[in-house]
Amino acid sequence: MINKLFISMADYFKGDQKRINHFVKVHSFAKLIGETENIDEKSLFILECASLTHDIGIKKGEELYNRNDGKIQEQLGPKEAEIMMKNLDFQQDVIDRVMFLIANHHTYKSIESIDLQILVEADFLVNTCEDNLSRETAVKLGEKVFKTNTGKQLLKNLF
Repeated sequence: MINKLFISMADYFKGDQKRINHFVKVHSFAKLIGETENIDEKSLFILECASLTHDIGIKKGEELYNRNDGKIQEQLGPKEAEIMMKNLDFQQDVIDRVMFLIANHHTYKSIESIDLQILVEADFLVNTCEDNLSRETAVKLGEKVFKTNTGKQLLKNLF
């Protein structure tokens, strides 16, 4: 199922190397952090799905509003992911949780679940590199965002 979703996302962003590379990197970090932090199998599956689809709202946001900021991603992404995942026959409880994660992956306050925490950390790691943040800025922001030992170590290794 993960591979089907991966291919579907690559089709969705066909020709957009930047977006495809982004979700591939976020998925890789999320899977690594999730496995290393020993989250349960179902949570890891949902995390992988969410990490692949977390930015799906970008395309619709650019088409409709000529913007792709975090707020528009959180607003438009869940419905786009739901459509894709239903077409791939994902279970509704998985779809619902992925939609929640997408709707909150740029909201750093009050993160209360490990799957959202890991998604935020994985996306943060990739964004800091892609946005060429300075070491000082990345570390300072990371201290406020990161909670997992694995995520903290990865941030330290990158910067």
